[in-house]
Amino acid sequence: MPSGLTRRKFIKTGAAVSLAAAAAPGSALGANDRIRLGFIGVRNRGGQLLRAAMRNDDVDVVALCDVDESVLNKAVERVEGKVATYRDCREMLERDDIDAVVIATPDHWHALQTIWACDAGKDVYVEKPLSMTIVEGRRMVEAARRNNRIVQVGTHRRSSTLMPQLCELIRQGKVGKVTVARCYRISNMYPDGIGKAPDTDPPPGMDWDMWLGPRPARPFSPTIHPYKFRWRKLYSSQVGNWGVHYFDLIRWLLDEEAPASISAHGGRYAVDDDRTIPDTLEAIFEFASGRLLIFGQYEASNNKAMKGGDAELRGTLGTIYAGGSSFEIVPETGGQFQSRDPRMEPMSVKGSDGDLTVAHMRNFLDCVKSRATPNADVEEGHRSTTFAHLANIALETKSRIEWDPKRERITSPKAANKLLHYEYRAPWKLT
Repeated sequence: MPSGLTRRKFIKTGAAVSLAAAAAPGSALGANDRIRLGFIGVRNRGGQLLRAAMRNDDVDVVALCDVDESVLNKAVERVEGKVATYRDCREMLERDDIDAVVIATPDHWHALQTIWACDAGKDVYVEKPLSMTIVEGRRMVEAARRNNRIVQVGTHRRSSTLMPQLCELIRQGKVGKVTVARCYRISNMYPDGIGKAPDTDPPPGMDWDMWLGPRPARPFSPTIHPYKFRWRKLYSSQVGNWGVHYFDLIRWLLDEEAPASISAHGGRYAVDDDRTIPDTLEAIFEFASGRLLIFGQYEASNNKAMKGGDAELRGTLGTIYAGGSSFEIVPETGGQFQSRDPRMEPMSVKGSDGDLTVAHMRNFLDCVKSRATPNADVEEGHRSTTFAHLANIALETKSRIEWDPKRERITSPKAANKLLHYEYRAPWKLT
């Protein structure tokens, strides 16, 4: 293993803590009910979450972990007081003075780190998308449940106080039957996109082999790290990076668990760069309840695809445009052979939640103390992330996927089930 901590030693330690956690569901918090946090991944989003956590008076940041020494050092400067640093999260997870960890590493690391943390008796805040595969996501749910751990997924719209009001309006039938929902990732990256670059040595102080983790060994590339891994399908995708936020919101509003069938189309049509995902994609999800969800990834054009908001929900009585801090409902009028009268009163509502990342972190911290189910529980995060995986599988296989959400298996074409997971690079293993 690329660390002084052996896998055998880690599993032994984790198993012992897991038994203790199962016996005592609540964490033994620090003095005065202070929550002792460790952070795994402190660049970009990890830095934002670090700042959100430090706004709370009952938090002590006691440990930071990152594979990039320069990033780690910058994060240390932002933390008040003494903080331990690590390059390998397994060493951090051995500590018994950490109540919870915040994971903001690249997507292909989320599963292993979340499972290790749960098995070590830590609660977890993990960024979206939850996983790289559907199998990983289910294993993460199982790890949380067997260890009685709080696992919050970073779909922060779940901590909005406004969206529950919209949920209730939809449940009451105020906008009629919603038959179509739409959401988009739009950014004109033509012509150069993420650019092209030759492979090179990693930056000084960076453990590139650890960054790759369970993915195949390969040379460092500046069009993978930092951040540009989101356009490389081995490590992420834009349907995962952006789509999961919208899938989660729409699932919540419409009270849907999973699609019944999925199709996707797209490719690299205009942008000439090192990406391995499409610059143009459209995925359609069909629900057994009788409605469609459409996600468009348009990275070769930048004009708006809908009137406003993050998601459009088209009902028979009115159309909703829902954003993070507001929503608008535009009345429907009758079409062919129908009355032209408005079918409802218009509505426009603004919320007062402020920064939802801060609110979402606070909800996590409260649940660490109370042991209540967090706003974005790991099961919900898994179900929403599954949408992204199924879209990518449909695109990869050029097929219409028929999905059994109870068994979490593809019923047609059955050969596509081989894409529900991938083989990890040794010595990494999914437990």
